[in-house]
Amino acid sequence: MFKLSASHYVSDESLANLKLYKYAAVDKSPTTHYILRHYWNWAVELFPLWMAPNLITLCGLGFVLVNLICVILYIPDMVGPGPAWLYFSCSLGLWLYSTFDNVDGKQARRTGTSSPLGELFDHGCDALNCSIGAIVEAACMSFGHSWYAAFLLLMTTIPFYLSTWEEYHTGVLYLGYINGPTEGLVMACAVMALSGIYGPQLWKMPLRHFVPVDKIGLAEWSLQDSMVAVMVFLMIFVHFPFCFMAVYRVCKAKNKSFLYIAIVENVPIVVYTLSGYAWLASPYSYIFRHEHFILFAVTVGIVFGRIATKIILAHVTKSAFPMFTILQVPLVAGAIIMNLPVYLDIEPILDAQGEYRYLQAFFCFAVLAYANWAYLVIDRFCNYLGIKCLSIPYPPKKTQ
Repeated sequence: MFKLSASHYVSDESLANLKLYKYAAVDKSPTTHYILRHYWNWAVELFPLWMAPNLITLCGLGFVLVNLICVILYIPDMVGPGPAWLYFSCSLGLWLYSTFDNVDGKQARRTGTSSPLGELFDHGCDALNCSIGAIVEAACMSFGHSWYAAFLLLMTTIPFYLSTWEEYHTGVLYLGYINGPTEGLVMACAVMALSGIYGPQLWKMPLRHFVPVDKIGLAEWSLQDSMVAVMVFLMIFVHFPFCFMAVYRVCKAKNKSFLYIAIVENVPIVVYTLSGYAWLASPYSYIFRHEHFILFAVTVGIVFGRIATKIILAHVTKSAFPMFTILQVPLVAGAIIMNLPVYLDIEPILDAQGEYRYLQAFFCFAVLAYANWAYLVIDRFCNYLGIKCLSIPYPPKKTQ
């Protein structure tokens, strides 16, 4: 049964394509080139040679999971203020996650254990961190269970999806001169540290207390408003155009229809986004009012993790672009159920308690389905490549 399921997820033909795999990445960030790469080169020497790169990646994800648990325990309303140490801890946790995320590849080259599984595992953890990091950042900025928190989640997932879509077509992970994994992460760490120093209420203060904005119609804006506006601007006018142009050039070179690919292959993220929005926007939804957004964000974050990681899986195995995952079904169904009373003039199918139970069941299903899929795919890779996921089963080969 397991072998049949595993071959369904990764066919023999797809496995055979792993021999064609070659990792390629470009990072144009001056921050990376002049500062962080020296720090990462130093940091990798702190890890023992017996420590597998994927284990480093997993440990890095563990830091942000600890951040999430601390938010749930100390700032469940995502407003606070929580204890000052919590904000510093979240800043440190995110920084360590980034460090481990960048060191794992260097460790793979250092020990001669680079493999397609490494990219799949690394990007899979990054995809899961999109939602976890957004929740922690929203809580540290005192967003609360609100649309601002939802927008922050959206502004981590959509750019990640488009970058992954771009890499699928170009074969290269491209990070621009200013990018989220570098400058965005440094800024996020700084924001959380500032919340520890001045308190999260800092981000609710009027912008006019810091810069003269009255003459340009922004007198009522807060620091929260300006931060969200900057992120939206960068996403729409910087990130989106570069991703689409890169895929356009590939389509033109291969004589493929860019318009068709751009529309069809972005259906998954459109369905994901619209379903989440429709669910939260329903007047019969209690997710914001009863402070269930953390559970909602973690759950849909797992759904996104499956969507994005399937694209990476297709990339490393040279397979067809994935259009569907079963984890999207409860999300779409939840959006429909919560909006039926709006359009059919019927009594709500789920009350506040019913919606919460549905969300809990959705979370359990998402965790089990994702874990089963991840285990089967990783096991299939390991068996084919003759490696282990979290350990190095042979003496490390130090590269020159």
